[in-house]
Amino acid sequence: MSRQDDYHDEDEELLDDELVDEEGQEEDDGDREVVAAWSGWGISLAMHAIVFLLLAFVVIAGRLIDDPVPVRPAVIEPPPPPPEEEKEERELTEVDVTIVAEVEVETPVVTQLDVEVEEISTEDEEVSEVAEAKGREEAVSSSETGGSGAFMAIGAGGGAAGAFGNRSGGGRKRALGAYGGSRASESAVDAALRWFARHQSPNGMWDVTGYPVNCDLPGPKCEPGTERTGPDGDAAATGYAVLAFLGAGYDHRTPNRFRRTVRAGLDWIVENQLDSGGWGSNRNYENGIVAMAIAEAFAMTQDPSLREPAQKAIDHLLSRQAQDGGYGLGWDYTAPKPDRNDSSVSGWVVMALKSAEAGGLNIGNGMDGARNYLVRAWNDTNNQGQGITDPYTHRSGFPYTWNASSGGFARENRTAIGLCMGVFLGKGEGNIMMETMANDVMHRAFESREAYYQVSNWPVNTYYLYYNTLGIFQVGGERWQKWNNTVRDLLVNNQRKSDDCFDGSWDFEGTSFHGHRIGRLVSTAYCALSLQVYYRYVPINQAAGGGRR
Repeated sequence: MSRQDDYHDEDEELLDDELVDEEGQEEDDGDREVVAAWSGWGISLAMHAIVFLLLAFVVIAGRLIDDPVPVRPAVIEPPPPPPEEEKEERELTEVDVTIVAEVEVETPVVTQLDVEVEEISTEDEEVSEVAEAKGREEAVSSSETGGSGAFMAIGAGGGAAGAFGNRSGGGRKRALGAYGGSRASESAVDAALRWFARHQSPNGMWDVTGYPVNCDLPGPKCEPGTERTGPDGDAAATGYAVLAFLGAGYDHRTPNRFRRTVRAGLDWIVENQLDSGGWGSNRNYENGIVAMAIAEAFAMTQDPSLREPAQKAIDHLLSRQAQDGGYGLGWDYTAPKPDRNDSSVSGWVVMALKSAEAGGLNIGNGMDGARNYLVRAWNDTNNQGQGITDPYTHRSGFPYTWNASSGGFARENRTAIGLCMGVFLGKGEGNIMMETMANDVMHRAFESREAYYQVSNWPVNTYYLYYNTLGIFQVGGERWQKWNNTVRDLLVNNQRKSDDCFDGSWDFEGTSFHGHRIGRLVSTAYCALSLQVYYRYVPINQAAGGGRR
């Protein structure tokens, strides 16, 4: 084959290859066009699917919102209560007291003194047991029912709520508002009771010398007493303290925050009662105080466990009442002595008999004899009443001691006790003896230059203060306005307010009350009892302010 032929063959092979390449290129271009076409359709379908799904979600979600799927609530057990924290004894705040500087009163009678007082709760937050029955509830009822028989008011005028009906609930609130109590005076009473609770001994008593060690507050301690430091002083101090709690409506049975304190005090009184019915060295002075406390607790609760020891104490006092010609008289410190009727001793015994009478205990003719003593002693002291005719200006006194045989007497400066006994013995408004003794009390307290009787500046004679406050409250009217406007704020402003052992007490230095060296226990008791006067006993005259003056 010639070279030309070879070239021709090579040209044909190249041509064939080019043709094959061109045909393959044409086939690849066709495949790409098919793939591109299908890809466009796929993207379109995917986009439409996404739009469809979005529309479907919107529709379904809307229905879910309109028709929510019911949910079964889960029950979660409440957490256990937190452990009870120990309460602070006292939040110290300055007491806002409106002090009335003027003591002269122009209007004879008022129906509202100071401010309306919020009711003080006596509910015990720590008591878990069911409230016990009060027995004869009329003794502490705040309802205006009853008030007859054994539950006559302490005053001569009777009382719709019973002897102790104003001590709690609505009766207490109304009495505070009507007779001149204040939030400050109630705060002072509460602080005093907490002071007593802190200083009670583990065995339930209040120890004249050992009471300061019972207080666990930091800082300096109260000073121990220095007189009557044996059984007599301890018995009297325990009786005073229990009376302070009872006076504010706190007994040992009704659920209240001081119930255990009162119960422990009464338990000590019962356990330490002598076979004779007395306490300590068996003096009538201390016996009268303690008998009053246990009789009052029985009258307020009708606790059957107190009936026998209370009656035993009253029987013992009645056995020691002086007699003269078949008629009863007063009392001396121990054995009955017609030639020495002591007003200080007789005053406490009369109050004990009145509390026993309120509880339905048997007091025999003890009150009749005491009434005989009161009238005869007053007559002998005041020249048989000759020349004493004007209840507004004349004054009369009452003796410290009186001799029934001779008619003699010693020191006619116990008018405060005579006035108070007259109230408890039923001598009411308008009685010339009561009116003129009240005049004498007011004169000694506000006009006399003898600091021993004055009540305008602290310290005051807290022993007389206690008796005078009870008596003047019952007489009422203008005298009570003047007394209350001075004494209430005097006591509030001079109570110790601190964060130590002294908080809630009253100082005793310079107070000059009978046996004041017994110490802070007694001064605090007299001041607290004086600030409870608004509701401790129903007044002679139920109208606000009481009597004419």
